[in-house]
Parts: sequence; structure tokens; C-alpha cells
Amino acid sequence: MKRSLLIPLSVLVLAVSVPARGDTDAEVQARKDALDVAAAFSNDGFKIRDGHWCGIVKPHDHSLVAVNLYAGNQYWFSVGATEPAKKVAVSVYDETGKQVTTESYDNGEKAAAGFTPSSSGQYFVSVDLLEGGEGSFCLVYSYK
Repeated sequence: MKRSLLIPLSVLVLAVSVPARGDTDAEVQARKDALDVAAAFSNDGFKIRDGHWCGIVKPHDHSLVAVNLYAGNQYWFSVGATEPAKKVAVSVYDETGKQVTTESYDNGEKAAAGFTPSSSGQYFVSVDLLEGGEGSFCLVYSYK
């Protein structure tokens, strides 16, 4: 009897862990734009990390992504957004919530922030909508 309960439970766990939808057209376009920005850094020896984060960027709101970074590595966080978003920004914060100093790239609905952490640990990348309306965004990052 106990064995028969394990099978339905494992199916339930598997069903909950599988995403229910694919990327929307807007998210696909935002990812393409983010990868276009990141490709420029690959010319300087940066490798684009597998994976990406997509979501909705809203006026007067922050979209945060937690990342684990290593001291001494260099990182660039690149974002692309879709209309009606007109201008986005990328900021990086340490684990205490203090904004770190970054180099920046800004081209309207595309932006990037780069830096080299002095200590390893968890950091937070913020995607902010500066102009325009709510739209989809995608964030990718590169390292070397």
C-alpha cells in the first residue's frame, strides 16, 4: 500500500516542476536583443553564461535576479526589453543591498552593467524601466 502512494506523489512533483508555458514572442525578442548586447562583450573574451531570465518590467518597480559571483572574475549583465518599454537600466547590488559601482552601456531598450566583484558571494541584478510602459525583458550575463 505504501508503494502505491509513492508513484502518484512523484508524478505530482514532476508535474509541478515542469514549466507550464513556453517563452512568449516578446520574451524571445527581448532575449535576442540581450544576446546582441552580450555578443559585443564576447569580442573581448567574455563567455555568455547558459540560461536567461525573462519577465515583465514595470514603471516604478524593480525586477531582481539573484546570482552567485566569484571574486576576480569580470561580469557583464545585458538586458533587452520590448515595447512599450523605451529605456531600461541594469544595476548590481551586493548581499547587503548596497549598490556596487559598475561600467554601464545604455541604448534605450538595451542596457548592460559590468564589474569585477572584490568578494565572492550572492549579488542582485536589478532591471529597471526608466521610460515607457510595461514590457517584457530578458537578462543574460557574461563572464571571464
